[in-house]
Amino acid sequence: MKMTRYFTGAVAALAGMAMQVQAEAWDMPTPYPDATFHTVNVHEFAKDVNEATDGALEIKVHSAGSLFKHPEISKAVRSGQVPAGEFFLSLLANDNPVFGADSLPFLATSYDQAERLWAAQKDVISDLLDEQGMMVLYAVPWPPQGLYTTKEINSVEDLSGLKFRTYNATLEEFANLAGAAPTQVEVPDIPQAFSTGRVEAMITSPSTGANSKAWDFLSHYTDIQAWIPKNVVVVNKRAFQRLDEGVQQAVLDAAAEAETRGWEMSRAETDEKVAILEENGITVVEPSDELMEGLRDIGAQMLENWKADAGDAGAALLDAYQQ
Repeated sequence: MKMTRYFTGAVAALAGMAMQVQAEAWDMPTPYPDATFHTVNVHEFAKDVNEATDGALEIKVHSAGSLFKHPEISKAVRSGQVPAGEFFLSLLANDNPVFGADSLPFLATSYDQAERLWAAQKDVISDLLDEQGMMVLYAVPWPPQGLYTTKEINSVEDLSGLKFRTYNATLEEFANLAGAAPTQVEVPDIPQAFSTGRVEAMITSPSTGANSKAWDFLSHYTDIQAWIPKNVVVVNKRAFQRLDEGVQQAVLDAAAEAETRGWEMSRAETDEKVAILEENGITVVEPSDELMEGLRDIGAQMLENWKADAGDAGAALLDAYQQ
């Protein structure tokens, strides 16, 4: 009997050791603070994966650029330094203009249009990321982008000379065409950049404005609804392929749920965060016809420039979107 109990215990111990060996932990960097709805969604995704795999894959989320700064996240996933990560899709526009299609001013300004654009964009994006050793898990949009300033803006000319916060090549081009002075600033640094006078204007979502407590350092929010850009969550292909098939499927299922949930969160976020801006003393205004006419002229010029740079892939994407 003693030998039997000893043998049974040894088998159980070995089985436990085998489970520990098979279990895997992934570090996943994200660029935004925990309060941001994108990060909330990522945490939920990680929780869903852990539960669906009974702990065989644990994803540890490193938010607010704490593990890698935002511009470094895609490179870290590509090189295998981390298995997965989240980043702003159009940050890769320098690699290929197609990555920046959702940040083109006034191309897609409603959620329905943004969904159609992602449907047209996804296969092209997936192929490009595949060449870099990555695959798309899911993408979630920000609310429509608005204009934040330290004074009232009634025309494009009012932006001339203002120090303008940028975060990618597309927005830098926009600032230049508006006659503003582009300055690269990541989300965690927005309050300090405004408070020190490093920037005086920015285009970003109601979410980022509210989460950054924009009322502490600026006065006006103009609801121009310029574009609806997306964050994308990607995984290193080799890391994904090393997972058991059941775990792979659990990751894909959780990703599909995260995309659906994230789009719903984004829609709810828009009105809620604009209301918070207003409640805290920011002047929320509808843009003047003169301002919108000038901004749309800039958007049309940027679209033509983008078409020239994006080539056949860009033309195919636009054809699919506009059908």
